Formats: sequence, C-alpha cells, structure tokens
Amino acid sequence: MGREPVSLFLCGDVMLGRGVDQLLPHPLDPAVPEAYVRDARDYIALAEARYGRVPRGAGFGYPWGEALALLDAAAPEARIVNLETAVTTYDGCVPGKAVHYRMHPANLPALAAVRPDVCVLANNHVLDYGRRGLADTLAALAGAGLPYVGAGADLREAGAPVTLRPRPGVRLAVFGLAASSSGVPRDWAATAARSGVHHAGEAAVARLLEAVAQRKRAGDLVVVSVHMGSNWGYSPAASDRSLAHALVGAGADVVHGHSSHHPRPLEVHRGRLVLHGCGDLVNDYEGIGGQERYRNDLRLLYLVELDADDGRLRQVRMIPLRSRRLRLERAPEYDALWLHGVLARVSRPYGVRVERADDGTLVARPADRAP
Repeated sequence: MGREPVSLFLCGDVMLGRGVDQLLPHPLDPAVPEAYVRDARDYIALAEARYGRVPRGAGFGYPWGEALALLDAAAPEARIVNLETAVTTYDGCVPGKAVHYRMHPANLPALAAVRPDVCVLANNHVLDYGRRGLADTLAALAGAGLPYVGAGADLREAGAPVTLRPRPGVRLAVFGLAASSSGVPRDWAATAARSGVHHAGEAAVARLLEAVAQRKRAGDLVVVSVHMGSNWGYSPAASDRSLAHALVGAGADVVHGHSSHHPRPLEVHRGRLVLHGCGDLVNDYEGIGGQERYRNDLRLLYLVELDADDGRLRQVRMIPLRSRRLRLERAPEYDALWLHGVLARVSRPYGVRVERADDGTLVARPADRAP
C-alpha cells in the first residue's frame, strides 16, 4: 500500500494593502495615488455601503475570518500563498500604474496569521513602490521568518526555490515565476546586478525548466507558482498553457496559476495539476462595481492531494467562501452551487471532473479517474 498523499494549501491573490491595511492595528497614511480614489479608507466605506460596518483596529486574523479554522481542520502539510502587496512605509510609488498596493510592516502578523510556508512574490504589485519598496518587503518577510520565492535582490535569489520537508521522506521544492500576460512589466525583471521579480523571459524560462528537471531527478515534488493570465474570463491564453505544459514536461507536479480575479479552469496534463487562476482570496474589492457576472466576491481555498511517490494528482478539494465586510466567511449553499456549475463547465474540456461533496466542498479529479 502506498504512502499517504501529500496535502497542500494553495490560493490566489492575497492583497493586505490599501483598505485592508486601514482596518488593521497599524495603518499607513491612507493617501493612495489613484485617479478616482484618493483615500484608502474609501474602500472600507464602499464595502460598508454594501454589507455593513467594518471594524477599525481589527485583529490581525480578521481578514481571514472563517478560513483560519477551516485550514486548521484540513491540516495541509504545506501552505503556499501569493502575496500581492508591497510591505513598506516608503511612499515613492511607481508612476504610470493605475493602482498601488502596500501594507505597513507592523501589520505583517496579518499574513503570518495564515501560517504560510512560502510567500510567492512574483506578481504585478510587489514592485508598486519601486525597488526600495521591494527591499523593504524582502527584509520584512525575512525578519518575520516568512520564506519567499519569485523575487529577490538579484536574479539568483529571485529564481531560487524554497525547499520544504512536510514529513520524513518527502521534499517539496517551490519556485515562483511572473509572466508578462499578467501585466508584470519587463523592467521589473531581476538581473545579476539588479533586484526584481523572476520574470518569464526566454532565458529565465529555460533556466527554470532545467532547475525543475534537476529537482525532479533528485526525487522532490515540485510546485511552480506562476502569476499568469488576464484578470477576467475563463479561457487560458495559448501562451500560458504552453508555459504550464512545458513546466509539467520538465517535472513540475503542480503549476499554481494566479492573477485572475475569479477562479478559472483546472487542468490535468500528464497526470499533473495546472491551476489556470485561483481567483482572489483576500482584498478590499467588495464595493467596486463592474464584472459582477464573474462573482468576484466568491473565493476558494484549494486543498491539493498529490501522490507522495510520483506527484500525480489525487484530487483537489475546494472550500467555497465569500467576502463580506472585508472578511472571509463560508459561502451559502446557493453560492457554492453556482461555483460548482461554473468550474465543472469550464474545467471539463481540460480533463477535470468537478463534483460537489456532501459537506458542500467541491472536489476536482482527473476525468479518467474513478471517485
């Protein structure tokens, strides 16, 4: 009989800046350099207008709400989150961007509350406050004992994996990568002499494929966490699918895609999981209008089970949540049914069957595998 499967928690974007930062114990100056909103507290007011009062000076666990207890009950062996926020008090934002996300370093316990084993920084907001803001972010995470991938003081650091040992006899290598399809500027790329993100240029991808192959030959399980794709829509771009398939071909067991504001298709390629977009998890978007058909207020916790011996996908259990008053809570049955219908439909062409379990969670498996 084989070993117990390895269990991972994965999620989409975690944005603890702007309005979320304002409700935490140590808010930054609320001024934001945006065309339509000049005060971050306005995002709290927008959420309150829709769902009711949001507390100020809330505890660090407040934005996670019911998700913390749900994760503790699930007890995943590794937790990987995409931190889409600069951690800095520096206010020299990058010009030309529509929105800029940052949180106060003293509010970093709000990230630590979910106990991440890896924080992915390869995304289109980690350099919103320039390379000085990135340096502050790296220092804050290191000081808090929160390992990170996907960005660094140079290309070597940005491209390096974090190696986890979830249990005796199991090693898990986690890499981070940022694709241009998600809006990451090319000049944010780390080089041998400059800080930045691990950007998916041709040379960087070739090096990553070789690094993944080396780790797989060493017997590791491998997750590549990639910021890729557009904000909206259910059809993955051909270039993003090609990148994901190349990573799987090199030995990746999971391609953890994020960037979209709502859950996108799950795919099984050569027995391995490709998440084409996990959707948002924590942010201050509740009161923002537009794109309502995608139900951005609904969020998912992804609990992935991999074969401990070869990394093939066993199943993905997804817990439906919704954001209310800038806090996560369990989604009611009708919302979970809506998510099930959408994910089952959009994932079927990619070799994935999505079913609804008796406890209200959604379960995805390879279409050719019996439940």
